[in-house]
Amino acid sequence: MRTRTARRLLGALAVVSALALTATACGSDASDGAGGGPKDIEAALEKGGKVTVWAWEPTLKKVAEDFEKKYPKVDVELVNAGTGDKQYTALQNAIAAGSGAPDVAQVEYYALGQFAIGESVEDLSSYGAQKYGTSFTLGPWNAVTDGKAIHALPMDSGPMAFFYNKQVFDKHGINVPTTWDEYVEAARALHKADPKIFITNDTGDAGATTSLIWQAGGRPYKTNGTAVTVNFGDEGTKTFTATWQKLLDEKLVAPISSWSDAWYKGLADGSIATLSIGAWMPANLTSGVASASGDWRVAPLPQWTKGAKVSAENGGSSLAVPKASKNKELAYAFTEFVTTGAGASARVAEGAFPATSADLESPAFLDAPFPYFGGQKANQIFAESARNVGVDWNYLPYQVYANSVFNDTAGKAYVSPTKLSDGLKAWQDASVKYGKDQGFTVNQ
Repeated sequence: MRTRTARRLLGALAVVSALALTATACGSDASDGAGGGPKDIEAALEKGGKVTVWAWEPTLKKVAEDFEKKYPKVDVELVNAGTGDKQYTALQNAIAAGSGAPDVAQVEYYALGQFAIGESVEDLSSYGAQKYGTSFTLGPWNAVTDGKAIHALPMDSGPMAFFYNKQVFDKHGINVPTTWDEYVEAARALHKADPKIFITNDTGDAGATTSLIWQAGGRPYKTNGTAVTVNFGDEGTKTFTATWQKLLDEKLVAPISSWSDAWYKGLADGSIATLSIGAWMPANLTSGVASASGDWRVAPLPQWTKGAKVSAENGGSSLAVPKASKNKELAYAFTEFVTTGAGASARVAEGAFPATSADLESPAFLDAPFPYFGGQKANQIFAESARNVGVDWNYLPYQVYANSVFNDTAGKAYVSPTKLSDGLKAWQDASVKYGKDQGFTVNQ
């Protein structure tokens, strides 16, 4: 039976999301029972049935076909219910209504906590998922676990790397920066050589900002159940803001939003010269900036301390089994197939970046040349980054909400005279107030 605090939190999250999680607490037809063991899963596969999967990740199509071939009595229905927040809204609406929820849902790491605290997803440890604890790289595994609870299985990962336009760098005699101080110097040199060139673009992005704070050693979020700490005054955050404020003050970053038409144009013509982003980016460059094929290369992320080897995650998704699933054993079997073993390898072959250690260490993966990057074996850099992701990072259990107010708070520093440190403090205050309003114990 849920506690009053849990019900309050569930209801509060529902209000902000324009949803109604309280319906779940008040008695949807979802089961809270523990998952079945290997024999139950085997029996479910033998009996067959339908598994509905809400996801937007394209490589799932091929793996779903492979799963159906292996288990011909099982029908997998892939549904694109929207990307990111749109899917989460639809998912929580279905959970609240007590009908229509999928058996499996793609959930990004930053958003998983909201479903876990809402008790909306199965604890997969009861299905035997704990045996995969050493199969995944540390960052993704930490993102789906909370103590002994396993709220999802990692589907992919986004260890960060430095993508740069080699043609632009060579033309202006710029060395690839190995530290963020060198990065600032490179930004100045490029913009001085050609005022149309910017080291990168940035109009404020919650994910990019928190990833760089993560790499700098900041740990602004700490979560222990419903007890939450939000503190953007730690040393790692200060390290990030001190450097990034220079770029903003000197107008060295292009005022262009990522994923816009202007962004793709800037990446193609070299006026946006670098990206510090997750290892899932190559497929986007290949498809979205095809005309610049051969111009770009990949390097390790610049370091905050010279000689260090610290990285962070940027993006990445998991597969979770909603408690409202009607076919939990089949749902777990599909989730397990997609995220581990042959299924995970098949997705890598389709272009996904793995969260599985075996795939990251395989010679076929590491030695694969990227024509887009002039034949460079970029996976070797991505894999090294995955091994060096900083530990002990937490997201808020209501990170979906926090990210939704980033541009109203911290984001102002990117488009106005507001200092970045002040913007982050405003983001902190908004996150603290929201958490308290919803019944979380915050900063106590």
